[in-house]
Amino acid sequence: MDSESNESGVCGCCGPLRPRYKRLVDNIFPLDPKDGLSKSDMEKLTFYAVSAPEKLDRIGAYLADRLSRDVVRHRYGYVVIAMEALDQLLMACHSQSIKPFVESFLHMVAKLLESREPDLQVLGTNSFVKFANIEEDTPSYHRRYDFFVSQFSAMCHSTHEDPETRTRIRVAGIKGLQGVVRKTVNDELQAIIWEPQHMDKLIPSMLFNMQDADDLDRAGHPSTPSGSGQDGEENPAALAENCFRELLGRAAYGNMKNAVRPVLVHLDNHHLWDPNEFAVSCFRIIMFSIQAQHSHHVIQQVLTHLDGNNKSTPRVRAGIVQVLLETVAIAAKGSVGPTVLEVFNTLLKHLRMSVDFELGDSSRRNSSSSVSSVRGRESDERIVQNAIIQTIGFFGGNLPDYQRAEVMMFIMGKVPVYGTPCHTLDTVKIGHQGTKRIQTMLLSSLIMVTSGFKSKSMSAALPPPFLDPLFSISLMEDSELRQLVLEILHNIIDRHDNRAKLRGIRIIPNVAALKIKREKISKQDVAFMKKHGQQLYRHVYLGCKEEDNVHKNFELLFTTLAILTIELANEEVVIDLIRLSVALQEMALNNEENMPMSIRCGIMALVAAYLNFLSQMIANPPFCQHVSKVIELRNMDAPYLLPEHIFRDKCPLPESLDKDDRQLYFQTADMAECLAGPGYNAERLSIPYIPQVTVLYTVGKIIHRCKQTSRDRLTRRKSFVDTISLQVDIMSSSLPDKQPELAEEITFETLKKAIDTTGLEEQEREKRRQVMEKFQKAPFEEIAAHCESKANMLHDRLAQIFELTIRPPPSPSGVVSISAGHTQHPSVPVYEMKFPDLCVY
Repeated sequence: MDSESNESGVCGCCGPLRPRYKRLVDNIFPLDPKDGLSKSDMEKLTFYAVSAPEKLDRIGAYLADRLSRDVVRHRYGYVVIAMEALDQLLMACHSQSIKPFVESFLHMVAKLLESREPDLQVLGTNSFVKFANIEEDTPSYHRRYDFFVSQFSAMCHSTHEDPETRTRIRVAGIKGLQGVVRKTVNDELQAIIWEPQHMDKLIPSMLFNMQDADDLDRAGHPSTPSGSGQDGEENPAALAENCFRELLGRAAYGNMKNAVRPVLVHLDNHHLWDPNEFAVSCFRIIMFSIQAQHSHHVIQQVLTHLDGNNKSTPRVRAGIVQVLLETVAIAAKGSVGPTVLEVFNTLLKHLRMSVDFELGDSSRRNSSSSVSSVRGRESDERIVQNAIIQTIGFFGGNLPDYQRAEVMMFIMGKVPVYGTPCHTLDTVKIGHQGTKRIQTMLLSSLIMVTSGFKSKSMSAALPPPFLDPLFSISLMEDSELRQLVLEILHNIIDRHDNRAKLRGIRIIPNVAALKIKREKISKQDVAFMKKHGQQLYRHVYLGCKEEDNVHKNFELLFTTLAILTIELANEEVVIDLIRLSVALQEMALNNEENMPMSIRCGIMALVAAYLNFLSQMIANPPFCQHVSKVIELRNMDAPYLLPEHIFRDKCPLPESLDKDDRQLYFQTADMAECLAGPGYNAERLSIPYIPQVTVLYTVGKIIHRCKQTSRDRLTRRKSFVDTISLQVDIMSSSLPDKQPELAEEITFETLKKAIDTTGLEEQEREKRRQVMEKFQKAPFEEIAAHCESKANMLHDRLAQIFELTIRPPPSPSGVVSISAGHTQHPSVPVYEMKFPDLCVY
C-alpha cells in the first residue's frame, strides 16, 4: 500500500484507499480558496508529520505536485494555501528527515519565482526568507543556491511598468538575496557563494537599488510611492544598503577581493566616478562594514583600479583618488598594513603622469583649434593633482610617527632636486615648468604629512638624507618653493605648537603675554645644532637676500628664527643667532649683492623683529633696553626699517641707507656689553658671521652663468645646482654636450679670480682667529669632532673641480705618460670607455 506504484496505479482513484498523508494534505484545501487554510486539518497534518517524520518527503512531494498544477491552471488561491502549509510544516519539523522535504520546498519556491506573476514571486520570496531564518542542525552537502541568486538578482533589476509593483518586486528580490546571504555565509560548505560568478550578481543588484534611490532623490522624486502596501512602503535602497553591509561584515580576508571588485566594475559600467558622490558613499559603507584589519585590502583594490584607469579622463581619475582619500580617512591607524609605501609610490606615479598630461596639452595648445577644451583638460588635471596631494597628506598624517618618518624620507626622495646625484623623476622630459609643479605639489604633501609630527630628537626628525635636499630647494630662486620648505621646517621643529602665537612678522611688545611653551634643550638637540646649526643659519642667510622675496617669505623667516630660539637654542646658539642677525644687517647695509631697496629694508625689519623677540626670550634687561632704543629711534626717523611699515602697501622707501647713522642699527659692541657675564660667551660676537662654503657657493654661481648661456637653459632664471653638496659627477653630466657654446670657460684662472673677489685673505685671517680661540676654550671632544668633519673639505672639493677641468678625456692610444709631475690616467680602448648617460643612446 505504501509503495509509489500502488499509490499511483491501483489505488489512485479510490478515496478510502488513498494514503493517509495524501488525505490529510487534501483536507487542508477548502472547496473555496477564499476560505483560506483549514486550521484544524492543518493541525492534524502537522501532528502526523511530527509523529511520522519519514513521511515528510512524500508530503512535500505531493504538495509540490498540487502546487505545480495550481500554478499552471492559475488557481492562485490554492497556491497561497499550499505555500502557507509548507511554511508551517517547515517551522514545526526539525528532524533529520526534513532535508528531503526542504528539497521539495525549494523546488516549489523556484516554481513561484519563475512565474511572471509579481504576487507569486513575492509569495515565493517570503517563504524563502522564512526558510533562511531556520538554523539547521546539520550542514547540507549538496544543496546549491545558484538559481536563487540569479532569480533574486533579476528581481532586483525589475523594470515593471507599474512603479508600485516594480518596488514590490525589487524589495522581494533584495530580501531574497539577504536570505541567501544569511543561509550561506555561516555555512563553511557554502563558501561557493563568495565565488566571482555569484558576487558579480549579488553586489551589482544591491548597488543598483542604492544608486536608483540616489538618482530619484537628485531628481526630486520620492524613493518609494505612496499609498502602497507594506512591502511597497519599504525602501529598496535602505534594504539594499543593509544587505550590503551584512554581506561585507561577514566577509573573511580571502573573500575581500571578490567582494570589492564588483563594486569597482559597477562604478565603471555606470560612469559613477564623475560625479563620484555615490562612489564615495559606497566605499564609506564598505570601510565601516568590514573588519578593521581588512582595510588595507580595500585600499590595495582601489590602487590597482587606479592603475587600470591611468588613461581615463582626468575627472574619472580624480574621482578614484577622492574615493581613495575617503578609504584612507576611515582606515584606523596602523591597520593599513604593508601597503604604506606602495600607496605613496602609486600616487606619486599618477602625479607624474598627470603633470605629463597637463604639459602635453599645453604644448598642443598652439596647434589646436579648440583652446577652451585644452584649458578645460588642464584644469581637470589640476583637480587630479590636488586630489592626489590631499590623499598623500592625509594618509601620511594618519600614520604613527615611526611610519610617518619613513614616509617623509620616501616623499623627499621623489622630489626632483637639481644638482643632486640621483633623483627619481626625469626632469629633462618634463622640463622646468613640470619640475616646478612636481616640486610644489610634493612639498605641499610633505607639509600635510609633517603636520602634527612630534619627534623627541631633531636628529631623528631631520636626518641628513632629508635635510640636505630640503635645503637645496630652499636655495632656488622661487619664492613659493622657499615658503614651502620653511613651512615644513616649522612643522618638524615646532614641537610645542607655538607657531600660531608667532604668526605675522611684527615687533611684539610683550613676549611673555604669548605664553610660549618650551622645555630645556636636550643633549641630543645640542649635538644636532653643533652638527647642523651652521647649515640652518646659512640657509636663513641666503634665503633673506633673494630678490623675489615677498611679505610671506619674511614672515616665515621670522617664524623660523623664533622657533629655533624656542626649541633648540642654548647659550651658544643664542650667540650664533645674534651673529647671524648682525650679518644680515651688514649685508643689507653694504649691499654687495645689489639687492632692491625693498629687500634691504625687509631684511632690516626682520632683524629688528627677531632681536626684539630674542631679547625678551632670554630675559636680559640691558639687551632689551638696547633693542627697544633702536626700535624707538626707527619709529621716529626711519619707519621703513620696521615690519609694521615696510610690509604695508605703498610704503615710501629711501634712496639709500645711511651707514653713519649708527643709532638706527644694532651695534655688536653694545650687545656684547649687554651679554657680558656668566652664561654667554659675548666675545664671540666680535667674530663676524660668515656663511660656510661661501667659496663653493660662488663657484656654483659661476657654473650656473656658464650653463645659462647654453641652448637648453635659456628659459631658466637661476641655477638649480645643489651648492650644499656640490657633486663633480653632477657638474659633468649637467654641462651641455657642446662645450664651445659656453660663454665663459671654467679654468683655473676663473676659479682663482672668483675666490679672490670674495675677500679670501680677510676670511682666512678671521678663521685663524676663530681656530685659535676654539682650540684654547673648547673641550677636546668638540675639537676632535670638528676637525674630523671639516678637515680638508675645501681642498677636496676644489681638487675634484680641477681634476674635472684639467684632465683630458681618455684616448684609445693606450699610452701612460707623466707630465708636470702628474701621472696621467691610463688610456683605455674605445669599447671600454665609459661615457656620460646623456651621451649614450
